[in-house]
Amino acid sequence: MRFLPLLPVLLAAGLASAQDARPAGKPSGSTSAALPALEKASEVKDPDKLERSAKALATMREALRGVLEKLEEARRTKDVVKLNCVNEKLTQIKGLLRISEAADVALQEAVTRQDGTAGEHEYTKVMIANQKVAQLRAETEECIGQLAFRTDENLSVEVEEPRDLPGGDPTRPPPPPDVIIRPPPASPTL
Repeated sequence: MRFLPLLPVLLAAGLASAQDARPAGKPSGSTSAALPALEKASEVKDPDKLERSAKALATMREALRGVLEKLEEARRTKDVVKLNCVNEKLTQIKGLLRISEAADVALQEAVTRQDGTAGEHEYTKVMIANQKVAQLRAETEECIGQLAFRTDENLSVEVEEPRDLPGGDPTRPPPPPDVIIRPPPASPTL
C-alpha cells in the first residue's frame, strides 16, 4: 500500500485534533471548523463500533462527493489557486478514506476474532480519519471562498481618519510650475 508512510503522519495529525476538547460550534483561533473530542474506543461496545465505523465511512464518502463538486466548480471558474487548494484537500481525503476503509475491514475481523485491542485500534483510526475529513471539507469551503467572505448582516465598520494627514489626492499631483525665465543660449555665437 503506497499510503503506508503517510499513515503515521495522518494519524498523528488526527490525534492532535482529536485531543482538542472544544465543544462543537465553538471556533478556535483557526479558520477550520471545531471538532468534538473523541470518546475512548474501550468505552464503545463492539456492535456500536461496527455501526459507527460504517456511518463514519458513509460520512467520509459524502464529504468526498462534496469536495469533488467543489473541484469541478474551481475548474469551471478557471481559478488555478482555488483548484490547487481544493485538489490538495481532495488528495488528503482520498488517502484518509482508503486508510479508513482498510481499518473498517480490520475492525470487522477483530470483532469477529473478539480481539478487543485490535478492534479499539482500528475503530480509533476510523474515527480520527472521520474528524480529519470533516476538517478538510471545511477547509475546502474556505478554498472556494464561501466561508472566507461570510460576514454578519449587522457588521459595521467605522474608520477614523487622522487629522494630521496632508490634504489632496496623492494620485493626482499638482502640475509642475511654468518656466518664466529663459536660460542663456548654450553657445555664445547665437
